[in-house]
Amino acid sequence: MSGPLYVPVLPTRPHAADAYRRLRPDIQNAVAPLWTLPPRHGVPRAAVTADIRGDLALVVKSQRYCPAWIDAPFADETEASVFAELLPEVCSLGPLRPVTGPSRPEAQQTAVLTTARLSGNPLGIRVQVPGEWESGMADSVSDLLTRVGSAVRVDLLLDLAAVRADRPDAGKETLRALDALVPLGHWRTVAVLAGGFPQVTADMLEDGPYEESRMDWQVWNEVRAGGRGYARALSYGDYGIQPVAAISHTPRPRKGGPPWGVLRYTTDSSFILGKMLARGADRVAYNRSVARQIVDHHGFRGAAAGSAEAWIRACADDLCAGTGNFTTWLWVGNAQHMTYVVHSLRR
Repeated sequence: MSGPLYVPVLPTRPHAADAYRRLRPDIQNAVAPLWTLPPRHGVPRAAVTADIRGDLALVVKSQRYCPAWIDAPFADETEASVFAELLPEVCSLGPLRPVTGPSRPEAQQTAVLTTARLSGNPLGIRVQVPGEWESGMADSVSDLLTRVGSAVRVDLLLDLAAVRADRPDAGKETLRALDALVPLGHWRTVAVLAGGFPQVTADMLEDGPYEESRMDWQVWNEVRAGGRGYARALSYGDYGIQPVAAISHTPRPRKGGPPWGVLRYTTDSSFILGKMLARGADRVAYNRSVARQIVDHHGFRGAAAGSAEAWIRACADDLCAGTGNFTTWLWVGNAQHMTYVVHSLRR
């Protein structure tokens, strides 16, 4: 097995693409995103086509030279049909790897497999394990690999979904899944994906910045220390600085929005979350105070660590014109997280 150092699950949204493009070249070269399209259920076909075409154009622009996976796991029948029509052209334009899974409809599997064969790109097989490992899943993956055949290279994307404190055995379940799945194929890449970021509420942030343990990172270290021969060849993946459920939300209209957002920062063992005001007379002063609290945290790495840290420092020190908005806070959170994860994996 060989694969990228880091596989972030990214939504096909401008803030995620902006953060990815802002990464330094040495960091970006170690990152291969799993771009995930949101659902657009109940939308007329013409609108779905326009939206998916826009999503795919964003990914193509981001991945001109670096490989990545592209997936639409929440698609209904109309969305899946449109995705299947547009996917071959997109995969012919760059190193994009289409994704299917053992639980996907047969038509979706066929469309993705055909695209992989025509493009010559590898095929991603996303196996979702949101709870206990079910041994029958190995048979389903084996059947799918039989359909794929030996002509198409395959990547295993083991998706644990949300891994929080309520899943204390997630590391053991991950090893059980890998023990069953790794021997099934000649995998080009085996990535373990998990999300540790919490679902944020206003109450959590009422008394200042909130700190949450990175349970997904703990599980990764447990898997790496599990003594398996394949452990050193695994690629790490996560859902970054948003909860797992966020990636399945239908995009909201640009106008309006809640009165507050979140400035996020990743340390070695935790996520730091600060409440940022989106409007109000005191928002600028308040937001700068939140940025200062993050800068003063012992885990802050300094403005030289990257463009995101530089922005947080400038915000805290009143060196930038404003204090940003939802899009700003998302790209800052994504950029610093991805950069730090790559540095951590290289240690």
